[in-house]
Parts: sequence; C-alpha cells; structure tokens
Amino acid sequence: MTGHDAGDLAHRLAENAEAVCRRYLSAGRRHGNYWLVGNVRNTPGRSLFVRLHDTANGRAGKWTDAQSGEHGDLLDVIRESLGLVDFRDVVDEARAFLSLPRPDPVPPSQDRPARERGSASSSEAARRLWAMSGPIAGTSVEMYLRRRDITRLHGTAALHFHPRCFYRPDEDSPTETWPAMITAVTDLDGTLTGVHRTWLAADGRGKAPVDHPRRALGDLLGNAVRFGTVSDVLAAGEGIETVLSLHEIMPALPLAACLSSAHLAAMMFPNTLRRLYVLRDDDPAGDHAVTILQTRTQEAGIECLVLSPRLADFNDDLRYLGRGAMRAILHPQLAPQDVARFLHPVTH
Repeated sequence: MTGHDAGDLAHRLAENAEAVCRRYLSAGRRHGNYWLVGNVRNTPGRSLFVRLHDTANGRAGKWTDAQSGEHGDLLDVIRESLGLVDFRDVVDEARAFLSLPRPDPVPPSQDRPARERGSASSSEAARRLWAMSGPIAGTSVEMYLRRRDITRLHGTAALHFHPRCFYRPDEDSPTETWPAMITAVTDLDGTLTGVHRTWLAADGRGKAPVDHPRRALGDLLGNAVRFGTVSDVLAAGEGIETVLSLHEIMPALPLAACLSSAHLAAMMFPNTLRRLYVLRDDDPAGDHAVTILQTRTQEAGIECLVLSPRLADFNDDLRYLGRGAMRAILHPQLAPQDVARFLHPVTH
C-alpha cells in the first residue's frame, strides 16, 4: 500500500470521523466539534481530542493527546485502540469499517505508508536544514515579524531565514520553493532536536499561499523554541508569534514556544524552575494543556500562573491594542515580584 493510498484511506475515515470515534473510542463522548476520550487506547477521560469536522484550525480526523503529547489520524486510532501491530491489519480493519474491497497484494516492502518510514532521520534532516539557513536581518522573516509588530529582534538567535525552502503539499505533488522562517527546537541542554518552518510570501507580507504554511521536523516532544536563558522563571506558550509578542513587552523574561497544545502540555521543566507562566490559547485543547500543566507543576513544586490575552492571542493584543495596553493587561496577572523584575517600559 502506498503513502497516497494510506492518505486516501485516512481521508475517507475523516469524512466519517464521528462514526469512527463511536466505534473505536467508545469510552469517549462528543463535545462540540471534538470527540473527547482519555487516550487513543480508548480509556475513559478527556485528554485526547479528535477533530470531527474541518475548521480553519485543523482538519477532521486529526487528534492530539494533551497529556502524552501523542498525535495522529484515524488510522492510528484504529491501530492503537485494537492493539494492532501489522499495518496491513490496520488497513484491512479500516476497509472493513468503510465497506471497501480489499486491494490486490503488494510486495511487503511497500505495505507501510511513507509517513511511517524514515522517522529516525528526521532530526538529522532538521539539523541539516538549520545549518543551511542564516540570520534574519534584512530578510523576509524580519519583514514578516515587523508586520506583526514584532520589532525587538535581539535575543532571537533561535530564528533563522532560508531563501528557498522546499515545500511539497503531499507525496504526489511537485516540489515548490518559498522563503521560510526556520526556528530551532532544542532540549533543556540546548541541543537542537528539530526545526519549525513557516513558509512566507516572497515579500514577507504574510505567509506563503500554500495549504500548510507551518510544519515541524524532528523530535519535538518535551522540547521547545527558546528565547533567553531560564533561571527560576519561564513563560511558555504554543505559537512563535504569541511568545515573541511577550518578548516585545518583557524582553528579559525567558520564553519557550512549544508549537502545539499537546507539546505545551508535555514540556520538560528546567531543574531551576520555580514559577511557570502559561500563555493560554482560547480553545478546548489550550484549556486542557493548562490543566495538565497545573497538575504537573504542582507535583513538581513549581508555581503555575496563567496569562490570558484580552483578544484572541497576545499578538492580537500587541497589534490592535498596543504596548501600553498590553502591559496593563499583563500587570495584574504577574506575580508582584515579577512586575518590577520584568514588566518595565520598553524603549526602541
């Protein structure tokens, strides 16, 4: 079975996402546009979210587990919930569920989709891409960030620029090249484990006109895009632009962008950390990431405080309300000692 065939099967399952969930994740229940369950092995709970319909934020059939950091599609749900090992058995089960005929036999070397092969080399590919990229000064990355009112760019060595980064929508599409913002994903020791790519329009006035302008590569779980060196206080969120918006207001505050709610919930804590600020995203996955982090920090003896934006996210607060308003929004949410330590007027 080719990767294209597996993708088509996953798409067909996604068109029947709720029915798939009712069959294979029967311990869960529907909540709005999500199916909530404990985990992909059908344990009761609310940590795992399956998207039931396409939205602006994601596609039907995709799921993430905020507690474990696992993610995947409905083929993975079938495999894990039934404890299947051979991918052929997963395909047979999915075809039976969809009432599709069995395909002609294929050589064993082709029976696993491309997305399941070569994962061990993804971190090495990420390191090569990082080495091929360079500083952002004077590039479309700088233009892109400045158009989002992110202008304080010192202390952002985790950001690089690649002028012609490969992009391919899927395995059967031709390869394109676009400028890209490449961000370094590192572990607690500063070792690069992956990269995140944001493909940009040639003039930097927005993202590239492609279906998926953001993609990650490498080992992300527990790791993050980091700005500043952590001592006892850290602020962590999902998006790079969201985190950099706080850098505009509190440039001395160490920051971590974990790139998704699942990875935010699974972030690793530095040994010296005593207080964690969590930048909340206003959606169910974001809320549960906060809940998971509050439990984990309590167990680790770390104080956990939540920072909430006035608008959809902190970059919207920065762009539409301004720096003065953003400082006023943050002030009552910070620990008193951190107001004097980090929240001081920003000069340009």
